[in-house]
Amino acid sequence: MSRIHAGALTLGMAAAGLSLSAQGATEIAWWHAMGGELGNKVDEIAANFNESQDDYVVKPSFRGNYSETMTSAIAAFRANEAPAIVQIYEVGTATMMNAEGAIVPVHELMADSGLDFDPDAFLPAVTGYYTTGDGQMLSMPFNSSTPVVYVNRDILAEAGVDEVPATWEGLGETLGQIVDSGAAECGMTTTWPSWIQLENFSARHDLPFATEENGFGGLDARLTINETAAVDHIQRLTDWQQNGRFDYGGRFDEAAPAFYTGRCAMLMASSASLAGVRANAEDFEFSVAPLPYSSELIDTPQNSIIGGASLWALAGQDDEVYQGIAEFFDYLSSAEVQADWHQFSGYLPITEAAYELGQEQGFYEDNPGSAVAIEQMTGVTPTANSKGLRLGNMPQIRNVIEEQLEKIFNGDIGVQEGMDEAVSRSNELLERFQQANG
Repeated sequence: MSRIHAGALTLGMAAAGLSLSAQGATEIAWWHAMGGELGNKVDEIAANFNESQDDYVVKPSFRGNYSETMTSAIAAFRANEAPAIVQIYEVGTATMMNAEGAIVPVHELMADSGLDFDPDAFLPAVTGYYTTGDGQMLSMPFNSSTPVVYVNRDILAEAGVDEVPATWEGLGETLGQIVDSGAAECGMTTTWPSWIQLENFSARHDLPFATEENGFGGLDARLTINETAAVDHIQRLTDWQQNGRFDYGGRFDEAAPAFYTGRCAMLMASSASLAGVRANAEDFEFSVAPLPYSSELIDTPQNSIIGGASLWALAGQDDEVYQGIAEFFDYLSSAEVQADWHQFSGYLPITEAAYELGQEQGFYEDNPGSAVAIEQMTGVTPTANSKGLRLGNMPQIRNVIEEQLEKIFNGDIGVQEGMDEAVSRSNELLERFQQANG
């Protein structure tokens, strides 16, 4: 099959080099960031779609991690060699939205396709991240995850603990009991500290992470986490370090081995880490619990927010390519495909129908803990503070926050001072983004 010719992404022009297979099917290039077994599953999904009809051939291509995939897609777009579909992680949403002329919003794509596409069939807590203020879907959710708590049941049993408390207040007592009993030297640790302990903590307690509805209301959004109970929460974790109830394990997923080895009794991590936990927890029984909430701040916790990525349709393609993308997105969002992807990967199903199909199949009964993330996301209606973040330069902002949290947990800086610095530096990045895109 021929490659898409240079110039195929020029706005207002038909794709000069529309790729056709030997059978006359329209070729659709899909760049993604799913490596390893997830990449193999992506290939399988595309192959099954291709076999389901004769008009289109989706060609998936692994382009490195999220950052590398986004960078390569931007470079390819500028060179008029971009793919039809690209997978972009959730913190790149604002960048994609403000890349003028670079995307075709999913709601327009599906409306023009003539397909019976119902945006209300999707989980609001998932699609909220990728929709406009008036509810119009911009990209197609694909791999969405949310944080949960993984628990070493053997350690809890040795410490005489029966249940995982639902609140942070109760959790503090339980973690103290675990450490004091000698069942584990560390009560809990966390992966992705900014995502879980600030972004999701704020959402769970209906606290603003930033002004302008966390960026959904405009480019003049600025961080406010140094002025909310988020400061008290980081102070709590810092205090817990003094007696082993909490242990800072690093950025990204660096803390996970402390749970795998039994050094820490609990791990806060992505729901998509379930397969990894299952593979590494061969020597102990584990369970999955929801993120705790502070009963001093809220009576009923809000939903947590998602991580992961979505699929974006890029501008400048031929009408036949867009029809093919719409057909593929329709296939991808079907209950059968979504249930299979969710059950294989640990990512959330993006539709209620996919969740219900899993229930009918007995998946959640056979795999305890698999439904915790879904129930945590769907139990309440998202608010302006809990439907997600839409902040420019968010990848860089998250790096700034992680750096300051590391200084706080290492004792190099006080909590308030560190949070103030994180906000000050982050707001400079937001201001730059606003100036560049306003």
